Amino acid sequence: MATTAPSKRRRTASREERRRQLIDATMKCIARKGMGSTTLGDVAKEAGLSQGIVNLHFESKDNLLTETLRTLAGEYRDSFNKTLEKSGPRPADSLLALMKTDLRPSICDRQKLAIWFAFWGEVKSRPTYRRICDEYDNYYDSVVERLCAELIEEGEYENIDAAAAAEALTSMTNGLWLSCLISPQGWDRHKAMAAVMSYLTNVFPKHYPNGQES
Repeated sequence: MATTAPSKRRRTASREERRRQLIDATMKCIARKGMGSTTLGDVAKEAGLSQGIVNLHFESKDNLLTETLRTLAGEYRDSFNKTLEKSGPRPADSLLALMKTDLRPSICDRQKLAIWFAFWGEVKSRPTYRRICDEYDNYYDSVVERLCAELIEEGEYENIDAAAAAEALTSMTNGLWLSCLISPQGWDRHKAMAAVMSYLTNVFPKHYPNGQES
């Protein structure tokens, strides 16, 4: 009985479970082979399923890749929103919590980063990918800019533009992600966070004195 149970579970997996299984397999294939080299056959093999099952659930590689991007973006947004909810009402706490979230292992993971950059590399030629990425980017940027604006008002900082500060933080995060992806041996999570804190201290010294949250 014990030997047949796994097979039975595979045969009776729900539609949602099967789709998620295939999306997870797609992520692994993209991280390992790149988007252009990943085929439906590769995904089926990675998932331990037939290519017919892949076709049944997604019909085409493009549909599978689009749903993979939506899943990845949705997971990031969920994590982003949970961080905001838990960080409390103070904008300094929320902004710092978001920066820490972007660098924690579950987000700043080389496999996930490889997938993100693979999709970002396709946005110019794939309008659907661009819409999904733009929705995620615009939401993230608007929240970070709002928090920066609140810090500027609270601290009565002069000559600081909220949009520029938010863009600098976003660019810094993207750069640190890229460094983690292409130079993993020389990349250090604590040093990366120290760089972010150095920027926050320079721009918002009343809220992050000496590299510490006030």
